[in-house]
Amino acid sequence: MLNFTHDPAAQSWVAAAQAPGSDFTLQNLPLGIIVRDGSDKHPRGGVAIGDQVVDLAHLAASGLLVGPAKAACCAAADATLNTFMAMGREGWQPLRHALFKLLSSTVDAATQEKVRACMLPLSETTMKMPVEVRNYTDFYTSRHHAVNVGRVIRPENPLTPNFQWLPIAYHGRASSVVLSGTGFRRPNGQSRTANNQPPAFGPSRRLDFELEMGFFVGPENMLGEPLSVSQARDRIFGMCLLNDWSARDHQFWEMDPLGPFLGKNFCTSISPWIVTMEALEPYRAAFDRPATEPQPLPYLDDATDRASGSIDVRLEVSVQSRRHRAQHLPGDRITATSFRHQYWTVAQMLAQHTVGGCNLQSGDLMGTGTISGPTPSEAGALVELSVGGTRPVSLPGTGETRTFLEDGDSVSIKGWCEKPGFARIGFGECRGEVLPAIDFGMA
Repeated sequence: MLNFTHDPAAQSWVAAAQAPGSDFTLQNLPLGIIVRDGSDKHPRGGVAIGDQVVDLAHLAASGLLVGPAKAACCAAADATLNTFMAMGREGWQPLRHALFKLLSSTVDAATQEKVRACMLPLSETTMKMPVEVRNYTDFYTSRHHAVNVGRVIRPENPLTPNFQWLPIAYHGRASSVVLSGTGFRRPNGQSRTANNQPPAFGPSRRLDFELEMGFFVGPENMLGEPLSVSQARDRIFGMCLLNDWSARDHQFWEMDPLGPFLGKNFCTSISPWIVTMEALEPYRAAFDRPATEPQPLPYLDDATDRASGSIDVRLEVSVQSRRHRAQHLPGDRITATSFRHQYWTVAQMLAQHTVGGCNLQSGDLMGTGTISGPTPSEAGALVELSVGGTRPVSLPGTGETRTFLEDGDSVSIKGWCEKPGFARIGFGECRGEVLPAIDFGMA
């Protein structure tokens, strides 16, 4: 699956693409939806490169593209990426390859000037939702996370019997998926602090983040048409960062016997740039299941997926409090891990979603579930890091501690891929701030 767009020696004539630590290198070329700051508020597709963005509507009209690449560019220039995602690899790859060539340092000066006329500084653009999210499903696929949380709510039996046999998920709320940078209100709901006592109504006192990634469906499948793991792999367009904000006190009270409801449906944040699966190919890794544990049933097993189903995306979470901002301090990093630790692959997740006949739509968003690593410092949520609120997490920059999030806290998730022999690619940032709850006067 590797090709010339993965060449680590390739450089762009956009100098910032080679800057140390740049997320948006020539080998990345993530897609998003932009508007130009000022009077032009028409959303259209864009591709990030260094500190610039290629305006795909202008590129489509420039005459620089022909054939499948031009058709794909016209689709990607729309106000959302749904239509472009529906094209599949026949559209995705020609556009990526054409952009790589146009932005490469080997292109002639005249072509550079034509492409430059189609570009904007990232600093002069505002990001919009990359897709119209019609459906959102959130999985639960980190064994380390499941055991850590299970020990908080079911100490005697932390891992449920089904976890090692299928990718568990619930259908989330698409209407409350928001773009990075959007603040949200602390949710109100019911919780119970003691057995045999009536529940109380009020703002969540155990508000949490969840370090996740999201992935987007490309071509649709028909109702009643399940996808194999290999078919599912080919239908995943790309990935983003995702924060599945969680009200733990509301969640744990309402999850007996059904799945999450108010504890999850108030907000889910995603990063604005989507990194394509083709860009992620160099960072794939073997999907290893220990021989002592149950092996996937045949419909979830696939030789290619075993060889390269995992993806090594490095992830970190920082918390910036009001006190940090008052002192002009960045947030403190409180955890770091890798997506390669997930117990199930994204292809297995998507195949499981369709096995009963569920029809997926282009642009559907899937959350991977909280991403936690094998050590305590790699936990992907405060409920794990603080062991259910019993061990405060330090914010050394200000001397504060947290067991759960407080009003004014801003949580930032960052992700990137790098390894010897390949260029670094990044996802940017997924950030959200906790705003005070609405006072119902009924607590």
